[in-house]
Amino acid sequence: MSEHDAPAPAPAPALTLAQPFTLGGHTLRNRLVATAHATAAVTDGAPTDADAAYWRRLAQGGAGMVITGGTAVSPESTLPQRYLTEAWRPETKDAVRRRAEAITDGGAVAVAQLVHLGRETLGAGTYYAPVSAAAVRSPREASAPHPLSTEDVRHVVDAFRISAANSVQAGFHGVELHAGHGYLLAQFLSRVNNTRTDEYGDRITLLAQVIDAIRGEIGELPIGVRVSAEPGQDSGLGLDDLAELLPRLCAASPFTYVNVTTGVRNTYVPGMATTRPPLLESVARLRAAIALPLLVSQGFRSVADIEGALHAGADLVGMARPFIADPDFARKVIAGDERSVRPCTGCNEGCRTFEPTGSCSVNPELGPPGAEFRPAAPLRLTPSQVDRPGPVAVIGAGPAGMECAMTLARTGAEVVVFDTAREAGGQARLAARAAHRSGWQKIVDHQRDQLTDLGVRVLLGTTPTEGELKRFSRIVLATGAREATVPVPGKLPTLTSADFLHRYADLVPDAPRVAVLDDGFGWWQGISAVESALAAGAREVTLITPGHGFATGLSPENRTQLMNRLTGAPLRVVVLNTVTATSADGLRLRHVMDGHESTLAADLLVTVGERLPHRPDITPADGQSIQAVGDCVVPRRIAHAIAEGRAAAEAVGTKSL
Repeated sequence: MSEHDAPAPAPAPALTLAQPFTLGGHTLRNRLVATAHATAAVTDGAPTDADAAYWRRLAQGGAGMVITGGTAVSPESTLPQRYLTEAWRPETKDAVRRRAEAITDGGAVAVAQLVHLGRETLGAGTYYAPVSAAAVRSPREASAPHPLSTEDVRHVVDAFRISAANSVQAGFHGVELHAGHGYLLAQFLSRVNNTRTDEYGDRITLLAQVIDAIRGEIGELPIGVRVSAEPGQDSGLGLDDLAELLPRLCAASPFTYVNVTTGVRNTYVPGMATTRPPLLESVARLRAAIALPLLVSQGFRSVADIEGALHAGADLVGMARPFIADPDFARKVIAGDERSVRPCTGCNEGCRTFEPTGSCSVNPELGPPGAEFRPAAPLRLTPSQVDRPGPVAVIGAGPAGMECAMTLARTGAEVVVFDTAREAGGQARLAARAAHRSGWQKIVDHQRDQLTDLGVRVLLGTTPTEGELKRFSRIVLATGAREATVPVPGKLPTLTSADFLHRYADLVPDAPRVAVLDDGFGWWQGISAVESALAAGAREVTLITPGHGFATGLSPENRTQLMNRLTGAPLRVVVLNTVTATSADGLRLRHVMDGHESTLAADLLVTVGERLPHRPDITPADGQSIQAVGDCVVPRRIAHAIAEGRAAAEAVGTKSL
């Protein structure tokens, strides 16, 4: 048989995630749900136009259902900054209507998640006393809450009823009750937190009454319940508890679907160390226990995992951060183009800080209110009047350089990328070498693959000569930063944190006592050195810092999850100290406050030095412009590098043709 007579390849099997699903009388166009999150684009409790624009863009990307979060049901459950939507206030309905219309105009079913924080204040100085089922202190709070009276609990029921009615009147198709992550409804479900002896001592009673009250207001429209399996044997709300409570709840007060996730505050948004969906192996068990439509969420990123959950019995799969990183996630994977999805790395940086609103480290298109994109300003190194058309040279294949080249190539410009390294990725590739930080490799792989698909020439292990650069009309420098060596005199083997990440697997077996001298800012360079040393089998690791604490530069989620990982590890932290000298078998320390000196046994010292811009001095040819982006301007975060790479391309793209 000749190749011309060969049978055509079998078509790829249809994806379950692409199939429609009927939920409470509404047809979802697929099985992918953007689960509850918020950007804090809210003023005085009312969503802004920027908020509506965000949800419209997300819905246009193809998700079957979009659930909006950050919607509080009563004054005592709001924060002083008032960036939670205040659903109980009729004055916010017009603003909430714009949010709902943005979602429905994009073709998605719109659901509003309603929450009462209870004893969880999110670390904010709330105006009102925190409340709960009983005076049981949260591990995340300094004080026990005020226990709600029976009459107070009935007011909570009414607060949910009013908020649900307002949301539906504003155009939402239904509501989801947040009974997870340790918030008020979950506090009543927990056998540890709910020690009441009145009618609400039955753990499902409050939630059942809330469902009944809302059903009386919104009729047969969807009511979902989000629950979470809390970690720890003594949490009072593990998978066994959910398997017991949910069937009872559904029998007492029928609702439309259940959304199951895991964790409590500071753990329910897993960082890079979580590489697979925590509930994936439990879907079959949940399916057997729950007769309702089942939505599972948390940690889903890939088509393989999503399909695995659906084949195991889930009806819907939910994600939040992947839609923040790429609002077209659903459209792309349904079209079979998973390769083009801009991946969420799990870094928990931009999406978990609201300054003033949520952002995304890898998505430069997500800007603050009033900005179409993330604000970014490349450094121009030649006069602005230079405007010679022609090809573009990008020097540096890290996140900034690759983002610039990708954007230029999509305009049809000729672009060539140079890098002295033999692998693309720059500082992101280095960071991904650390234990529990492989998420950074996702964005490196994505950018590299996109350059390949766009036909961009990437010349690795190459330094362009001045003569080679003359043919380019524009040069974008994205050459990154170098770590400074910390001068510590003595005989002990000493490496920078960057050098250590390149070699730790080989070094630690022969140097099992590792000391890490942090720079005092508590960021990932020192932490990654610690975790990598432990992963390589270090017998003892000591972090020394002139600062006042450990991992102080991390977000609350990343810090909490880090501390959980390190529990029981042979790690010692020495604060308010620096290293003045080394000997063949250890270090001499000096306290930065009182000058007290001490010694520490060690086989190897890792130092965290200042990151310094590395920018080659290139003399421009006639009519040639030069810009610099990312760390070679000032070392910062990957968000700055990607945004500046995109901005540089936008500035030169149309002029290079």
